[in-house]
Amino acid sequence: MLLRFVPRVLLCLLVLLVGCATQDTTAPAPPRGMATVAETDLPAEARHTLDLIDEGGPFPYARDGSVFGNFEGLLPRRERGHYREYTVPTPGSRDRGARRIVTGKDGEIYYTDDHYDSFRAVQR
Repeated sequence: MLLRFVPRVLLCLLVLLVGCATQDTTAPAPPRGMATVAETDLPAEARHTLDLIDEGGPFPYARDGSVFGNFEGLLPRRERGHYREYTVPTPGSRDRGARRIVTGKDGEIYYTDDHYDSFRAVQR
């Protein structure tokens, strides 16, 4: 009886794998009117933070990877937990400084160098 289900299970797994492999992994277009910045034009510290995000850490600050609430409303509205924030070290700063990278679940990346007063969408 178990043998009857094996082909069905294998077929389901194949369909799931093919579906995952063909998903579009490009980041969404930035919100209309939002400034953009090429990844190559970011400060070296921001590019390093992006590398850490890509690798899954470890991150130098305990708050890295925490939920970003978007209380300023400058990013597109999404459900709580959609955005995560990461510190971009500021040379000479005695604390975390004002620079951050904010990522979204859909692959979007935003950079701020003025502690959330403005954002630029990062183009990779």
